[in-house]
Amino acid sequence: MLDDATSRMVLLPARVSGGGGGRQTMRMRRYMLYAGTCILSWTVLVQLTSVWQPRLPKSWPTAYFDRRGRPNATNSIFELARSQPSPPAVVPRRVYKSNGYLLVSCNGGLNQMRAAICDMVTVARYLNLTLVVPELDKKSFWADPSDFRDIFNVNHFIHSLRDEVKIIQKLPAKFGREIPDKFIKTIHREIFSMPPVSWASEKYYLKQILPVARKHKVIHFSKTDARLANNGLPVELQKLRCRINYEALKFTPWIEALGHKLISTLRRRGFFIVLHLRYEMDMLSFSGCTHGCSDKEAEELTRMRYAYPWWKEKEIVSEQKRLEGLCPLTPEEISLVLQALGFTRDTQIYIASGEIYGGERRLAALRAAYPKMARKEMLLSPDELRPFQNHSTQMAALDYLVSVASDVFIPSYDGNMAKVVEGHRRFTGFRKTILLDRKELVKLLDLLGDGKLSWDQFSNAVQEVHKNRMGRPTVRKVIPGQPKEEDNFYANPQECLPPLRSPGTESTHSDI
Repeated sequence: MLDDATSRMVLLPARVSGGGGGRQTMRMRRYMLYAGTCILSWTVLVQLTSVWQPRLPKSWPTAYFDRRGRPNATNSIFELARSQPSPPAVVPRRVYKSNGYLLVSCNGGLNQMRAAICDMVTVARYLNLTLVVPELDKKSFWADPSDFRDIFNVNHFIHSLRDEVKIIQKLPAKFGREIPDKFIKTIHREIFSMPPVSWASEKYYLKQILPVARKHKVIHFSKTDARLANNGLPVELQKLRCRINYEALKFTPWIEALGHKLISTLRRRGFFIVLHLRYEMDMLSFSGCTHGCSDKEAEELTRMRYAYPWWKEKEIVSEQKRLEGLCPLTPEEISLVLQALGFTRDTQIYIASGEIYGGERRLAALRAAYPKMARKEMLLSPDELRPFQNHSTQMAALDYLVSVASDVFIPSYDGNMAKVVEGHRRFTGFRKTILLDRKELVKLLDLLGDGKLSWDQFSNAVQEVHKNRMGRPTVRKVIPGQPKEEDNFYANPQECLPPLRSPGTESTHSDI
């Protein structure tokens, strides 16, 4: 349109004034061509800059800027963030008639919410809904006030999936939950809210949820954890879950920059393993696992469990759960297991965790065995970590990046982070992940402690138990009717991985 208009303007006849009319006409044509080119270039530039607009999180302190609003030169994280590659070209938008809007409220920690976001985007795509950027959990034990844009790159998330589903930052005003009228009153609009059933198939969403979305125009999912089945879904939906998880869900530039700094620091020092030491207060309290704790600590953990009414399991026999392999290994137990697996004293170990229950006292045995033990608080300056304080989900994002990049990943418990990181490492080339068999290890550790096994016998037994538990390609275990007992999709997204060399390979994940 702009080129046509310019052409028409150029072809307008100029007024003739004596013998210089021809020169004036040529000058006018050149001027109009130059003006049209400038306008077109400026329009293109404005459109490009509107695609990517990085924003700093609300929690970022003003001390990181000078009086003119520019980042201080002394803050290395901004220099690292500037070095990030330019965003990829925006994919073409998929045009479809939307069946309504989907609001989702995620629950749980970072990795539980991460998996849930992937599921909810997949559901929105399957039902041709418009997805509103997910709300993150702010009311659970962690009480992290972070919004989606404080953790994930929201613009990349929206634009990288626009060829699959429309994602918007907020619900249109006409569907708002509160609408002021002309008499300065507030009308509360009721939005239909419900938790989808757990481990649901795509047929459930098509037959049960789509009619509700069409009727109400807006539907809100109040819970999102494990609301989509591990198995039995069309392969296209499974691959979409992978694309969301590994391509669309990128952390913010400042989290990525600081995570890469941690990784670079560790790699300069050589080979390193990440130990996901799930020995925080919430884990021990809600699982009821108090092995190795004092009576006073066990009482404190029990009181905390009873203080949270939403936690249904109250009466727990700690030793019984431990013998069943349902408790995380203690730092002291992990120290013995690592030595039995053959990791020498000079091995560099990065501890990925929140605050360890019992503090440095509980880490003493592990630190004595592995003096090259490090945590993010030891590798980063207080100024670099200050924006992340009281934001446990953002802290967990740093640990996630280091865990995926490590030479070896060892989780002490098969929780959400262990599963999601395991799957990510499979996706990036089956990086070595040692999946501890806690049920067998507890037996061996007790025999060693009772003097019924020598160290060599213990070490040989530990290595034998784990020889096929190193994250190699396997088939996901399926148990019809028992989705909680089968292999998690995000721990082994086999539909998105290279095919197994032997089609008849059985799952070695079945003992986990």
